[in-house]
Amino acid sequence: MSGRVGLIVCVIACFVAAIGGVFIGRVLLPSPVQPGAELHEVLHHKLALDADQQARLQVLEQRFAVQRRAFELELRADNARLAEAIEVEHGNGPRVVAAVDRSHAVMGELQKATLAHIFAMRQLLRPNQTGQFDQAVVKALTDDQR
Repeated sequence: MSGRVGLIVCVIACFVAAIGGVFIGRVLLPSPVQPGAELHEVLHHKLALDADQQARLQVLEQRFAVQRRAFELELRADNARLAEAIEVEHGNGPRVVAAVDRSHAVMGELQKATLAHIFAMRQLLRPNQTGQFDQAVVKALTDDQR
């Protein structure tokens, strides 16, 4: 019976140690900043959008979320085609090159759609809000993400 009690105490101690490790890790280690997080923070919390701006922004964001998801699915399919081409050709053959080119084209379209979304959001802003928004966009594009 004492072996069973020892095992239970050991399991509980391990669980508590794991929880403590996660807590200490979250407190001591900075969490990675998501790309565009500062732009989101500026747009949603620092620009004091009025109700009309918030409603129009929500529509834009919902529309873009669907569009972005479609691009992400297309990129996932492109990656599968690239993997298949690599498996068949075992080198940088014509199918691999075509799959890479297709993937790059989709990435370019996603970037264009993202910029169109940013410009559409900017159109919602009053002149006194655009400067801070523009700074956040530039920072998002130029910050070293390492």
